[in-house]
Amino acid sequence: KYVKLFNFSNDMIEDKPIRTEINELGEFGLIDHLTGAYETTREETRKGIGDDAAVILSGDHAFLVSTDMLVEGVHFDLTYTPLKHLGYKAITVNLSDIAAMNALPAQVTVSIAISNRFSLEALEELYSGIYLACKRYGVDLVGGDTTSSQSGLVISVTAMGQTYPDQVVYRSGATEGDLLVVTGDLGGAYMGLQILEREKAVYQSNPAIQPDLAGNDYILERQLKPEARIDIIKEWAKLGIRPTSLIDISDGLSSEALHLCKASKLGCRLYEEKLPLDATTIRVAEEFNLNTTTCALNGGEDYELLFTISQEDYDKLRNHPDFTVIGHMTEKVEGAHLVTQSGTLTPLQAQGWNALTSQNQPGQK
Repeated sequence: KYVKLFNFSNDMIEDKPIRTEINELGEFGLIDHLTGAYETTREETRKGIGDDAAVILSGDHAFLVSTDMLVEGVHFDLTYTPLKHLGYKAITVNLSDIAAMNALPAQVTVSIAISNRFSLEALEELYSGIYLACKRYGVDLVGGDTTSSQSGLVISVTAMGQTYPDQVVYRSGATEGDLLVVTGDLGGAYMGLQILEREKAVYQSNPAIQPDLAGNDYILERQLKPEARIDIIKEWAKLGIRPTSLIDISDGLSSEALHLCKASKLGCRLYEEKLPLDATTIRVAEEFNLNTTTCALNGGEDYELLFTISQEDYDKLRNHPDFTVIGHMTEKVEGAHLVTQSGTLTPLQAQGWNALTSQNQPGQK
């Protein structure tokens, strides 16, 4: 794109490129713009950009690789985030991407950029959380890098896993009529963040006041120390279920449902009355005068799994406490909608986390 500009030095009209701001595109728009035309060339690269992890074939196995960054002031706030919890979370959110391909994680690398305000003892605390997560999930820390930072703490984790090629589940495999299913409950991590932000504001106004966190342990842990649903991969195998499409819920249910729709070239309908919510999430949302459905759709960072199954598999999980059927896939022309409790169709919008806007709270991802 170009615009005509008058050059006063030589009295001539010249073309100058128009500047496009990154936040006009958003995170996924930027990725599509920069990489949409790129094509992989190596035969062993089964899947590159565009899913939760890359898939690389080697012999009889498929190796999965995913990488993610956590940046201070963007993804976390050290005012209320213990370094041990942060180290744990940095690992689990990356392992979640491997689970979102129906695979088990095996190794991680961790790279950090640190400013001079961090002591050795502080980094030991960070790594104690990293080691705890590695032990909890049976993965090995096999490398990484360290460097200095002029703007706080940056953590970059690469997670690796493996499975058989025919067991990998992509975002693109859903078909019309498939059921949309979610694990666990939604909105808890977002409400935990609201509690933390409220208590931070109280502390800043009066440091003598102690934070009031009583009764909110569940949602605080959902935000500060989330778990990767690796257990679900094993549960599917036990039940004889293979999802047709799959994604983890990091940016919000609406965003992830739209990703499945886009990749599978379909529409969907989610039912408000079916969205799973924990009692604590409901109570705290009401305290903050927030709509619980909005929290479930757009909160993000729950790290549950959203997947589709054929209707023939419904009986295998209908009474399982970890799974809730929340909707179904439709023809693309029907679009993606939420069916409210009153029966109204509301278009789904990706209003959750966007890494390239200034409207997110640190900790909301």
